[in-house]
Amino acid sequence: MKGNYVGRSEIRIDAQSKVTGEARYPGDFNMVGQLHMKVLFARRPHARVLSVDTRQALQLPGCVAIFTAEDVPVNEYGLQYPDQPVLCGPGGPKAGTDVVRFVGDNVAVVVAESETVASAARDLIKVEYEDLPLLTEPLAALADGARHLHPPYPGIDIHPELVFEGNIASRHRIRRGDVDSVWEQAAAIVESEYEIPGQEHVFLQPEAGLSYIDAAGRVTVVTSSQWAHEDQQQIAHALDLPIEKIRVIYPAIGGAFGGKEDMSVQIVLALATYKLQRPVKLVWTREESLIGHHKRHRAWAHARWAVDAGGQLLAAETKVIADAGAYVYTTNKVLGNLVLTVNGPYKIPHVKTDVLGVYTNNIPGGAFRGFGAPQGNFIAESQMNKLAEALGMDPVEIRLRNIVQAGDPMPWGKPLPDDARGLADTLIAVAESLGWEEDAAGWQAPQINPRPGDPAYLQRGVGLALGVKNVGFSFGYQENAWAGIELQGETEIEAASVYAASSDVGQGTRTVIRQMAAEALGLPLEKVTVAPTDTAITGSSGSCSASRMTFMIGNAIQGAATKALQRWQAGARPVKVEFTYLAPQTTQIDTETGYGDPNFSYGYVTIGAELLVDTELGRLSFPKLVCANDVGQAINPRLLAGQIEGGVIQGLGWATTEELVQKEGELLTNTLSTYLIPTTADIPAEVEVIIIENPEPNGPWGARGMGEMPFIPVAAAIQHALRAATGLWYNKFPFTLERVLRGLKGEL
Repeated sequence: MKGNYVGRSEIRIDAQSKVTGEARYPGDFNMVGQLHMKVLFARRPHARVLSVDTRQALQLPGCVAIFTAEDVPVNEYGLQYPDQPVLCGPGGPKAGTDVVRFVGDNVAVVVAESETVASAARDLIKVEYEDLPLLTEPLAALADGARHLHPPYPGIDIHPELVFEGNIASRHRIRRGDVDSVWEQAAAIVESEYEIPGQEHVFLQPEAGLSYIDAAGRVTVVTSSQWAHEDQQQIAHALDLPIEKIRVIYPAIGGAFGGKEDMSVQIVLALATYKLQRPVKLVWTREESLIGHHKRHRAWAHARWAVDAGGQLLAAETKVIADAGAYVYTTNKVLGNLVLTVNGPYKIPHVKTDVLGVYTNNIPGGAFRGFGAPQGNFIAESQMNKLAEALGMDPVEIRLRNIVQAGDPMPWGKPLPDDARGLADTLIAVAESLGWEEDAAGWQAPQINPRPGDPAYLQRGVGLALGVKNVGFSFGYQENAWAGIELQGETEIEAASVYAASSDVGQGTRTVIRQMAAEALGLPLEKVTVAPTDTAITGSSGSCSASRMTFMIGNAIQGAATKALQRWQAGARPVKVEFTYLAPQTTQIDTETGYGDPNFSYGYVTIGAELLVDTELGRLSFPKLVCANDVGQAINPRLLAGQIEGGVIQGLGWATTEELVQKEGELLTNTLSTYLIPTTADIPAEVEVIIIENPEPNGPWGARGMGEMPFIPVAAAIQHALRAATGLWYNKFPFTLERVLRGLKGEL
């Protein structure tokens, strides 16, 4: 529903500051008298720390302090479970904190008068290690007799999927019907093995921060992350301080994509300032960032799906093993989304799904745009495209025969919470854009290979894939968001200030907040300002993740605006109100059957790809990628189109160039010259954006979350197009020119 400001492409409120360089990111902040910090990373994947000798380092002129494990009051943290030490080493009361489990574990932090001295002192620290056996492959970690990488942990009721059985960190499953009863009835069965890669976030600014004691005596951390109040809570826990003694401020973020959802520099900065009562600054290098923070989960899958002669799905049996890495991070929640997406948005009467998250000595797996859905989607959409081919049926046609309609139960036993029109709408929009046509026999794919004038070595193909993902936190968590509004004036409202702890990681959240507040208050846009994210002045609006921020904070703003206007009309001057929006309640899914009502909203998307394959070099190029996204209501169409374009290109990178290589626990692609993200030379000639608006019943002005959706089906769509061009199914990616060429030579 468009309004005066909702549905309008207003200019970003931070546009000028960013293009002129005035915007300040965490690495830009300095204070008089500040100290500088450097981190001693373990740089070995598995070892017991026997001793940490800091004596020589402390004698270096300008070295102020060195902190080790015994200096951390509560030496643990973790967004889902506190299984990671802040600093690894002897001297702590908790079992297992003397062991480093991946190369990015922190062993000590050095604080000095300059960054140069801090680096030199770090190099003088002598650490005695006892190297321990490595487990870098999940299957080896699952083997009988494999060494357990963690001590036994007790489970917790709010996360029943965290089982902590040996090296199994998490387990999810779905059981519906009886898959073994229908295989003989099938007209076609597709059985495949898939290997799905990890991915690095490559946000523009690596992790950075400045900590100091504010005027109220609070330990204050200026940093870039995705959930200020969660940072505040974890810092307080590790320092064993009341939460009100900790303050977290977010300036400009510099990108995140899920990579700043877990902790990095926050606790060690706060620790140093708390101990020394002085400002401390820390900026990770790019190489430190690459080894120090989590990645998208690698996964291996075996899938066996069946369909009848009419194209109706009969059964889906899928097993996925994901590399959780050294610590849980958000593995249980990522794989919770994977288990919900690995069967697609399709009517399947018989389902058997098992998903395991396994501890290894690799860099931890964690949050990344799509949060498990891209891995699940690649499996599901690959299977659908293969089943269509096995039946001689068009891939659009088979999807339209199987996608869920209003009221159809998903594999977890509940229907999607809206009518799911966006599934068919986005699919048809992309199909038509790529040249599909519908006739009396159904949908027919375009014939584009070859075209007149194409050289013999050039092959063309088109492909598509459909995607769905939840919006917001789920699985029984009471999703919520806080907003505050202050109105100033006498006879009329002269100014409105909006308060929300909404991390703007580059997508334009603060601009959208301003638009929604102006709309809800009925004020001109120029009268509305948005306060910075600062735990001292805001309640918790939740994480900037899960495609949730516009949906959640928009509802909170609507509630706060209604409350503020009521008080204004009653004569209050000034007006200051708070409102916490509570999303519809969800439930956990049953640990044995997978049944439940895990989400309150979903986003729908389809990606189409037209590609060219140079069969002599294996090189791919893309005349066109197209994305149709059901966004419910576009609050700011220009910003939304930018999110779609960015998501598509990021998905293109994961699918084609970004090969994350770890060997024996070491990250081999530890620079941006070896880990290759797309450049302008790799961008498709055309990225078509199709915005579809089917209002979300519970969304503000009908909006639904969409930030992750454009990424999700990209890899599967490219795989499908690659099949059309080469006649080969590439079940492992990225589709680098080396991998494509090996396939063309019969070496897959």
